[in-house]
Parts: sequence; C-alpha cells; structure tokens
Amino acid sequence: MAQAAPAITWTPAEVVRQTPVWQATNGICYAAAGEVSVPEAELERMVAAVPRAVAAALERNAYYFVPLAVSHGEDTVIADRYDVVLSDNAVCHRNLTLGGSQCVFISTRLMDDKFSVAFEFYINVGHALVERAGASEAFADLAWRQVEAGARGETSLDAWEARKAATGGGLDAEKYKTEYLAAAFSDAISIYLLSLYLDVDYHDLRERDYPLLAPNPLAERLRKVAELFPPNPGFEFEIYYKRRG
Repeated sequence: MAQAAPAITWTPAEVVRQTPVWQATNGICYAAAGEVSVPEAELERMVAAVPRAVAAALERNAYYFVPLAVSHGEDTVIADRYDVVLSDNAVCHRNLTLGGSQCVFISTRLMDDKFSVAFEFYINVGHALVERAGASEAFADLAWRQVEAGARGETSLDAWEARKAATGGGLDAEKYKTEYLAAAFSDAISIYLLSLYLDVDYHDLRERDYPLLAPNPLAERLRKVAELFPPNPGFEFEIYYKRRG
C-alpha cells in the first residue's frame, strides 16, 4: 500500500501572506488555512459571538485557524493537514508578531470538536483583553469577596495556584493577588464567550489538576462579565441550574 505523502508545511509569514483574511461583524479579523476541523459557517459564528465591547480591544489581532502549528525549538511551521508525525510537536496555539500585528495560530486538528476549538480561541481572546485592559475593578471586587468567603475551587490552574499564593500570607501576596484577579477575569471571559456560542454543560469544564469553582460563584462571575460585555444581537446568555429535558 502506498504511503500518504507528508503534510506540506509553511512558515507563519507565508500563511499570513497567502491566506485571505475575513472580518467578522464585530470587527475581529480571522482566517482559515489548510484542512481545518471546523466548517466555515461555524468559524464565522464562533468569531461573531465575541461581544463588540471585547472585540474593540483586539485591534491589530488576527486569528488563524490551521490544522497544526508545529514547534521546532524557536521556529514554528504550519501544516496544511493533520500529520501523525508532526502532531508530536504540535501546540494548541502559537502567538507571533508579524507585520505589526499579533497573529494567533490555533491548531484545530489537535482537538476533538468545535467545543475544544472554540474554547481555545476564547481563552486567547480573554488573555488578550486582560493584557491590554487589565482586570475589571467590579469583577475583581466580586472575585475577591468570594475568595474571602471560602468559595471552593477555581477556573484554571493559573488562577488556582495564584490564589493559593495570594492567600498564603507570604511577602509577595499582593503581587499574587493581582495575578490571581487577572487570571480569574480572563477565565470568566473565556467561559462566558463559550456559553454565547454553545450550550455549555458545567461538567464539560472539569479538570484533573485542580477543583473547579463551585457553580454558584461561577454563575456570579459570569453574570458580572455579561454586565460588562453584553451579547451581540443574535446571541444570548442564560444560566440554568438544571438541564432542561
């Protein structure tokens, strides 16, 4: 049996130069190159779910949905399709500054479904927003009140570790508190955006490395994010405590 030809690889700069970029209704620039795992219509809705108030902070950011972003030390190449050999060195995403823009390459073929691809995209959006604008004071007040009340769990490993350091009584507690609030805000934005695009079952967010934030505190955080960044027309945000039949 003839062996399949190896995947073609491009440099990130070649992908940027050769791939048409679309602009969603909210202003976010994005593109798809190669055999990606998510249909074009789904990508369009995935990107359009980002509220305009969030998208406004992502100027000069562009998101490239590709099969695989492969790391070779300090160099990155983009594969035109899934390749089992290249997948060993593939990363979920790679952020690169090209031509004055922040380009984020998301490996769609490392993930099982549109839930995973969307969450990876929204995690990057959340981080980018917080890096540029910082954590909302209203959100920070809410999250820290929950910490002081002993809310169980957290929303990411970064938030979990920073929270432990911030409440451990060390000399750097204030620094870790700032890091914690930024991580918690970024996490809440990401989960909120995912819930605008898909119906999210809370249990789908479970992790092995840390306990997830209890449902009620998470709901409070998501409602606060929704106040700060209302959904675009055509999208809605609701929280249900029991799955509908």
